[in-house]
Amino acid sequence: MNPPPSFSGRRAPPLGGLLARLCAVALLAFAAGCGGAKEVKIIKLAHGLDPQHSVHKGMVHLADRLAAKSGGTLKVQVYPSGQLGSERECLELVQLGGIAMTKVSASVLEGFAPEFKVFGLPYLFRDDAHKSAVLAGPIGREILAAPQSKFLRGLCYYDSGNRSFYTKRPIRTPEDLRGLKIRVQESPMAFALIRAFGASATPISFGELYTALQQGVVDGAENNPPSLHLARHYEVCKFYTLDEHTSVPDVVVISTHFWNSLTAQQQTWMQEAADESAVFQGGLWAKSSADSLAVLEQAGVEIIRPDKALFAARVAALHETARQDPVVGPLDRRIAETRP
Repeated sequence: MNPPPSFSGRRAPPLGGLLARLCAVALLAFAAGCGGAKEVKIIKLAHGLDPQHSVHKGMVHLADRLAAKSGGTLKVQVYPSGQLGSERECLELVQLGGIAMTKVSASVLEGFAPEFKVFGLPYLFRDDAHKSAVLAGPIGREILAAPQSKFLRGLCYYDSGNRSFYTKRPIRTPEDLRGLKIRVQESPMAFALIRAFGASATPISFGELYTALQQGVVDGAENNPPSLHLARHYEVCKFYTLDEHTSVPDVVVISTHFWNSLTAQQQTWMQEAADESAVFQGGLWAKSSADSLAVLEQAGVEIIRPDKALFAARVAALHETARQDPVVGPLDRRIAETRP
């Protein structure tokens, strides 16, 4: 299966569906602005995760901190669980100014700025300290700023841990993946990774994945422990192989239309609130990941801890290919040279 086209060459979404979402968002904005004597700027933030997820809690913390900093004049309303659409649909709404903010995986942003492709490279980070140094440093900030020509601005990264395979049959070596249909995000890098393992990459939205697993459309998927737990995909997939092939962060994104409408002081408050929420969410992540693994084991999921060196060797050539890319190559080299 060929990788999906980039956003710029992608068929436009059905006009009726997009207009319906815009109308729904407009009604939410109208309702939110009525009934209060104190004038506030309502900021709608939509995402696809469960309210129990640490990422959602991070966004709630962002809303609380921004309200405190602005004296209640900037109010973020968080809409979880795909209420306003999939990740791609929310990004389109942000571009159009229908909503102000969203949270997406960095993989989804590959079609908007090629710099984000670097996060899809396997075994990119040596450890958590290396990852933190990259994301909090100049490289991370450069990548956040990259999609501004597409009316998107990254505010901060949220920890999304490491992605591993969960399947209906055990995966103990890379050879066990051969011929399987594995769900991936709409990411060229994810497609290349799955092909390198000899599997077939199948793009399916996260909200539709449970049914796709049930019906056999795919044989498995890859994600972090909290996502596998909270989406209840473990009810279908009873094997979780902790090969930890990628460590793709989540990104809080704001519309440049909305960002530019803020005063310099309001922009400072927003960035500070986002940065503080990233620290807060990062503090929740380790516990939520460990708790989710415990729940999975209690539910009868076999947690497989394979020899990661075998998996890394199978996909090492992806770094050699990436080094030839004029955008991804220099980033890959700089990340490898970064020290905590």
